[in-house]
Amino acid sequence: MSRICIPDYEYKERIARAAKLVREKGLDVMVVCSTESDYANARYFSGFWPLFERAGVAISANGEAALMVGPECIIFAKDVSGSRIEKIFCLREFRESADPSYPELHADTFKDVFKAIGVTGENIKIGLGSYVECTIPIYEGLKDNFPKAEIVKCNEIMVELRKIKSANELACIQEGFRIVDIATDEVIRNLKPGVTELQMVGIAQRVIYEEGAEYEGLPMYVFSEKSTSHAISRSGYRTINKGDIVQLNLSAKIDGYSPAIGLPVVMGKLEGERRRVVEFCKNAHDWTIDQLKAGVMASSVAKDFYKMYVDNGFEKNFVYGPCHGTGMIEVEAPWMETSSDYPLEENMTFQVDTFIMGDGFGCRWEIGAAITKDGCKKMTDYLKKGIIELDV
Repeated sequence: MSRICIPDYEYKERIARAAKLVREKGLDVMVVCSTESDYANARYFSGFWPLFERAGVAISANGEAALMVGPECIIFAKDVSGSRIEKIFCLREFRESADPSYPELHADTFKDVFKAIGVTGENIKIGLGSYVECTIPIYEGLKDNFPKAEIVKCNEIMVELRKIKSANELACIQEGFRIVDIATDEVIRNLKPGVTELQMVGIAQRVIYEEGAEYEGLPMYVFSEKSTSHAISRSGYRTINKGDIVQLNLSAKIDGYSPAIGLPVVMGKLEGERRRVVEFCKNAHDWTIDQLKAGVMASSVAKDFYKMYVDNGFEKNFVYGPCHGTGMIEVEAPWMETSSDYPLEENMTFQVDTFIMGDGFGCRWEIGAAITKDGCKKMTDYLKKGIIELDV
């Protein structure tokens, strides 16, 4: 069976679409940068995921592209990405955080890169397509090589390119959910008093690799009791006990695409106020899914979502809005917030990420959904199980 992945031709189509937007923005060139933890923008065009070092892609208005990597990744980059981007350069600016000098290295420069993709002259306009991931050495390198250039932020180009998913992207995300369903089942099967959060993460990691994932899509969560109140955190050595609420957020990466499933599992019976909070959170999650449809304004969903918390007495339990984009990074633009001014479009993909803060605990219900003309397609039905209470 062939592996589910992004074909080489799609990378070339992405570069062509990006170049069109670069021209429309009046830019001479766009530079996107990536780190090991947030690899998405450079990988989107090249398939390359750096480790230790940084990576970047430069795309000119005429449609030429080059991959830029650090000194230790150059051969790796050529092996992985040579069929997608032929021009690959080694720049000191993309070195690792240990900041080696590489005194013997004959490195390329941004001038070399830009010349190779047809960008010449000094008074050029450079767009930064991943402003947050652009490190100071990369920014200073651009300024040193092109002191007369105008450097501007153009993140909107990458949001425009990545927000609508192709059939191949949707297939990668769907495959990730298939694997996470299996991993979630296996973790729940092994949950019992006396195991640690990290032991359960280990079970999830074993399963996702056995099923064909390239990596976990996010640092997988298995939190228990007080640590469930962490909206973002890391699993630890805490021992899971009878009566605990255990929050699972498991994920699998398929050719860079990183969907996740989140749900609470109860070590026994869930009763009283805790049950009321968890059930409200699930109701808010299901309500959100029912609102998703092409043409609906994102802000409208977010405002009504917040109003639901307020009307039901959970205003102080609210943390963030109902959905965030998902794709190459489990959390990617666009977010769905009360200030969001965009309509939902077909084949946008979101994690319907419903979180609530209780008294000494938290709860998250989360799955992925793809926007359709008449609603949305849930990419897993796992949460149909509702609140899972284990007989321990």
